[in-house]
Amino acid sequence: MKPRLLANENFPAPSVAALRQAGFDVLDIGEDSAGMVDPGVLARARSEGRWLLTFDTDYGELLFARRLPPPPALFLLREPHYRPAEPAQWLLPLLANAADYEGMFCVITRDSVRKRPLLRAVDDGPA
Repeated sequence: MKPRLLANENFPAPSVAALRQAGFDVLDIGEDSAGMVDPGVLARARSEGRWLLTFDTDYGELLFARRLPPPPALFLLREPHYRPAEPAQWLLPLLANAADYEGMFCVITRDSVRKRPLLRAVDDGPA
């Protein structure tokens, strides 16, 4: 089953379009909630059960230091230079194996993927 996705405002529109064309349900913060603050984006991803796609490193601090409730998965892309359609090209092979990334915080470059489990948030209750 394909995960539902939430593209942060900094995720390029051509990559959003390519993911949609590949059959993914992608909401784009830039299209309907431009200017939403990071904790709000995180809360929306969690409440809607969407994997968050972002280039914003602040999400690591929000999830691991502040322990805000996590989304089902988060893909942090870390490439300083890229063409706007490239992030979708990096993500499509990973999303084809979505079960490998459920519950993970993934740092993605064009050449590598590092992943670590998302921490349970303070208010998530017992396991």
